[in-house]
Amino acid sequence: MGVKENVITKYMGQKHIFADLLNYYIHGGRQVIGPHSLEELDICEAEALYGGQDGDGQLAQGTGGVMESLIAMTDGRAAYLLLAVEAQPDIYDVMLAENMVYDAFQYAEQVSGAAVSYRCSDDCRGADGDGYLSGFMKQGRILPVVTLVVYLSAREWDGPMSLHEVFGEQDARILALVPDYKVNLVAPASIKDSDFEKFHTSLKEVLSFIKYSQDTDRLWKAVEADEGFRHLGRAEADVLNAYAGVNLDMEKDKEAINVCLALEEMKRRAAEKARGKERVAAEENRISTLMKNV
Repeated sequence: MGVKENVITKYMGQKHIFADLLNYYIHGGRQVIGPHSLEELDICEAEALYGGQDGDGQLAQGTGGVMESLIAMTDGRAAYLLLAVEAQPDIYDVMLAENMVYDAFQYAEQVSGAAVSYRCSDDCRGADGDGYLSGFMKQGRILPVVTLVVYLSAREWDGPMSLHEVFGEQDARILALVPDYKVNLVAPASIKDSDFEKFHTSLKEVLSFIKYSQDTDRLWKAVEADEGFRHLGRAEADVLNAYAGVNLDMEKDKEAINVCLALEEMKRRAAEKARGKERVAAEENRISTLMKNV
């Protein structure tokens, strides 16, 4: 797993961050899913479908390297998959298919797990032949799988939002027989300014910073108006450094950084560097003029 993948997985894999994202997207910011209710799900076999266990622990190269991280948790009511992706030219070509495979695998895992559980208990006694062989009883139930895609870019998402969009022109009678798989997307550029208040963790700062990272004036306004930027944690700073094109320099013995001061320092250094280039250019021009007069 590369540096970027480690950074985003470490950050998004925190249960309070994971829960905050789910509550924002599913419940409009209401605190319905608590961090304490979440349990991690094993995703090693799912990653293996894409070569995730073949040496370097990354998803197979055949996917185009689209997925930055895959995190899975459950609260007993649903299984939640979080996929973090960043802007790449080929991202739209494979993401929908990958999402579908991960969802299908999670359902298959639940059915398989239920079968093992039934066979190890008394629940299979008296079951008919088919029920006993499959291990999954008529009264068996599985959890719905909810997959969220977090788009780690300041760019607007302009790719397809459903499987049917990728098909192009098709006979409506055929499409009626093909389930439409839709993307549940969290893209900073699409989040309204007022909706950032629906976050209750540092996701508010991380996603708003990414949203405005290409607009200096709006970024400054967002940073100055949000007290959370006065003491942003190391994990958050690492995400911004990796995905927002910034270089927040945090001292090794510190676990928080004042982003306002850090940006001021970066601005000062950039100004000094620009003045230095101007002085060099002026001196080169002066020398050039003197040489012409010789």
